[in-house]
This record gives sequence, structure tokens and C-alpha cells, in this order.
Amino acid sequence: MDMKTEEAKSMIEVLPEGCIAKILSHTAPVDSCRLSLVCKGFCSAAKSDTVWDRFLPSDLISIISDSPSASSLFSTSPSKKSLYLTLSDHPIVIENGKKSFQLEKQSGRKIYMLSARDISIALGDTPQFWDWPILPESRFREVARLRIVCWFAFEGTINKHMINAFGFDEIPIELTVGVLGDQITMRINGKQVTVGVLGDQISTKNVWLDPDYDDRERDDEFQGLERPKGRSDGFLEIEMGEFFNSGLEDEVVEMGALENRGGHSKCGFILEGIEIRPKN
Repeated sequence: MDMKTEEAKSMIEVLPEGCIAKILSHTAPVDSCRLSLVCKGFCSAAKSDTVWDRFLPSDLISIISDSPSASSLFSTSPSKKSLYLTLSDHPIVIENGKKSFQLEKQSGRKIYMLSARDISIALGDTPQFWDWPILPESRFREVARLRIVCWFAFEGTINKHMINAFGFDEIPIELTVGVLGDQITMRINGKQVTVGVLGDQISTKNVWLDPDYDDRERDDEFQGLERPKGRSDGFLEIEMGEFFNSGLEDEVVEMGALENRGGHSKCGFILEGIEIRPKN
């Protein structure tokens, strides 16, 4: 370590801890943790509530106030840093079990998941086609399980300010993400089908929902499409699309999936929810 670096460290270490904490609170959580390794002066300040209170959302209490886990979350978190890390590692169920909330660890930005019950599923209330089992590994009380259908569609919406299956290996699923605005329609097999009430930001793509389907022998435009990947919680996920958050509170984002071209039976698909998280 050169002399200038040593001098800089010495100057930092003579600063009051409160001053260092104030400086660190204007960085990002990941930067604060890295800086705490630089010198002793940073280490203590980086643990202070002054720093981590700023990294927590200002509306945190209102977001999780109706959660049954809220009181235990605060009582078992001895510091704001502990509270932050708990919310980063363990999503908390809110809005009477309809959504979950957590923080993205590196940035502190909000992550929401709409539960299957908070998603509009075509024929979802018909036991012949869908049922609602309890899965111990799910964060929600129940998930949606497809029993059998020939066509498949679901959609979910969220306000911007919050921000072993078979039958899925023949025709890819169309995913759409957009901001609510003017109604748009599309024609499928000669029939006009409304797929959303979307505005300017529209992202549509085709994907495979069967992670094991081998499409290498296909010679059409569906070869090489994206397929689901594993998550840390044991579920599979696939990106539906992305949108830009302009900060307008009255904007609503709609996300949906559609497959009605194959005409063959599909079953076994389990839907836990749709996650909305910041793009890294």
C-alpha cells in the first residue's frame, strides 16, 4: 500500500463515525459493504442504523403493515441492517396473501411477486381445468395447477409505483408485457382475440415452458427460443419482458401469457406467481 493511500485512510479514520455514516448512507448497499472492508473507520459506521435506514424504502411500514409476519420481522431484527438483510433473503407475504415483497440485496430496490390468486387465469375457477393445491415450498398459501386445457392464458397487472408438465413442447407460449393504454387486438387463426389493453411500451416474445424440450430438429422460427431456468427457491422462471418505470403513479403494467394455436392438451403446469424486479 503506497503512502498516499495510507494518508487517505488516516484522514478517514479521524472523521467522526456519524460523519462517515452520513457519507455511506448516500452510497448503495453493496458499496457500503465493500467500503467497510477498506478501513476500521468505515467498518463500524457501515453497520449503523443511519446508513441502513436510508437503504430501506421510506414506505416500508405501509407496504408490510398488513402482513402477519410484520411484527415478528421487526422484533427479530436488532438493527436496520439486519432488517434489510432479512427482507433481501426472505420475501414477506402482503395484501392478504395476494403478493409478496422483498428487497434486491445489492441495490435495495423493491421486488414484488403477484401470487397465482392475484393473476387472472382463463378458466382458473373451473376445477375441471385448474386446481389450487398447497405446496410447502411456495411462499404463498396455494398455487395454481393446470389439470388439462387445450388453450392457455393468464395475465396480471401491477401499478408501476409498487414496482412436471406436458403439452408445452409443441407450440411456444407468447408472453406480453406493456403499460396499460389503448386497447390492441391480434388475429389468431382468422379470429380476432383481445390480448391486452396496452400502451406504447409493449414487449412480446415466444418462449418454451418445457425446460427439457429439445427443439434442435425444428426448422421454423421457434428453434432456439428461451426456456425456463432454475431459481434459488426451487421453482423455475422465465423472463416475460421488461418495461421502463417513468415514475408516473397512475401507470399500470400488464403481463400475460397466451397459447391457443396448438389445439392439443396441456397439463401439469404449476404457476406460483409473476415476479416484478429491477433489471441488473
